[in-house]
Amino acid sequence: MAEAKKSEEQEFTGWRSVFWPIHSFELKKFLPMALMMMCILFTYSMLRGMKDSLVVTTMGEDTIPTLKLWFVLPSAVLFMLVYSKLSSVFSKDQVFYMVTSFFLVYFIAFATVLYPCHSYLQADFSGIENEALRRVMRPVGNWVFSSFYVMAELWGSAMVSLMFWRFANDVTSLKESKRFYAMFGFVANGALIISGLFLKNINGGNSSGDEWAALPYLIASVSVACVIIISLYYWLNNSVLKDPRFFNPDEIKKPKKKVKLSLGESLNYILHSKYLGFIVLLVVCYGISINLVEVMWKGQAKLMYPTKDAFNSFMGGLQIWTGFATIFFMLVGANVLRRCSWFTGAIATPAIIFITGLIFFGFIIFKETLTPYFSSSEGLTVLGVIVGVGLIQNVLSKGVKYSMFDPTKEMSYIPLDDELKSKGKAAVDVIGGRAGKSGGALIQFLLLNVIFVGSSLVELAPVIAGIFVVILLVWFYAVSGLNKEFLKITSEQQQNSNNNK
Repeated sequence: MAEAKKSEEQEFTGWRSVFWPIHSFELKKFLPMALMMMCILFTYSMLRGMKDSLVVTTMGEDTIPTLKLWFVLPSAVLFMLVYSKLSSVFSKDQVFYMVTSFFLVYFIAFATVLYPCHSYLQADFSGIENEALRRVMRPVGNWVFSSFYVMAELWGSAMVSLMFWRFANDVTSLKESKRFYAMFGFVANGALIISGLFLKNINGGNSSGDEWAALPYLIASVSVACVIIISLYYWLNNSVLKDPRFFNPDEIKKPKKKVKLSLGESLNYILHSKYLGFIVLLVVCYGISINLVEVMWKGQAKLMYPTKDAFNSFMGGLQIWTGFATIFFMLVGANVLRRCSWFTGAIATPAIIFITGLIFFGFIIFKETLTPYFSSSEGLTVLGVIVGVGLIQNVLSKGVKYSMFDPTKEMSYIPLDDELKSKGKAAVDVIGGRAGKSGGALIQFLLLNVIFVGSSLVELAPVIAGIFVVILLVWFYAVSGLNKEFLKITSEQQQNSNNNK
């Protein structure tokens, strides 16, 4: 085993081993997959900026917990049911085409029919006196905006976490994954910079907060990306992967027969798997922790950028900086994954989120104390500093998430059998991911509408910060536990492989 590792390290030397550990003959496989991931992330970044601009400026940031809890989570469960059924009836290639085409059709319908007619299709419930009920009914009345928010959220779970990574895990060996996975992100995350430039500049001519003149152009770019994704997937499966150099059945074991399990059986299987339980904790803790910070930060950003165009431009800047940060972390992550242990790569994300999150909450909690220190500064306000610190926190968190969290999480699936890798992964990524974000939404919803009725998120910052710390401690525990299980399984597989030689 030590000799094999040494041989792998000597496979590339000098700067090549740091910046481009890809063989020339592998480019035919690597580049299309990286470009496919790039288009998926481009679409995700565009949708993320658009959904926040639409919802925060029209319904307010306090609507986000309601949307995530009562709209996004049920939609994720419904998607899981449909996906599970489709997987039992159709091939995985057909399911990929159906899911991607479904999103494409909706985005086109939103830009051409739903949004232009939203004033006729939506209802106004602002007259409801009960504050908690009004918060629930607001997204119901504005169902067109809510549907776009839900679809944008589902794209991240369905296309990034499930469709792409399941495909990558099916056609990539463990040896390739150590070089490919981090480099996928390194190449693909240029999409964040491109999408940021789109969001930042394409809205410049629209000054009205009620209209969104650039929407057709934004949706057109998303639609083109979807078509490219479908085309690349078709080409890879029908041309590239026919070459045994790129898809060796001896290295990537194919299932002998199609796994057919009901959703209940799949979830029951996960509940009895300690290994998958730790992965669920990773996904849930990430979702809750990032959500606790993001919602409060977006509320502060809205005070500085109140219109769709201004907020959209601000989100574009966020995407650009996130793109640069992610590419930097991808370089670091690619070498950490190859030269260090799985644990080192996996622990980086919670460590950075923990440190930057505490700094952000510190500025929020001590806002009044810090105000006198900024009042004498020209052009510098406490609000501006809070938004800036939140921006840095978001950029660093997303950068390390894409470069460390995603690759290490996906690597942890590879040693599993085909049953756990397919439907088990679907349940973890789609439902687990939504449960994480909805868990953060539930916490904020209960704090705002049940425990501290009438309070704002900023007023509850000390309580939320305490919850944030507890969630991160659970995350650290999950990383440690999964690391032990991962080393145990991979060691057993290596031993079995040596015995069979």
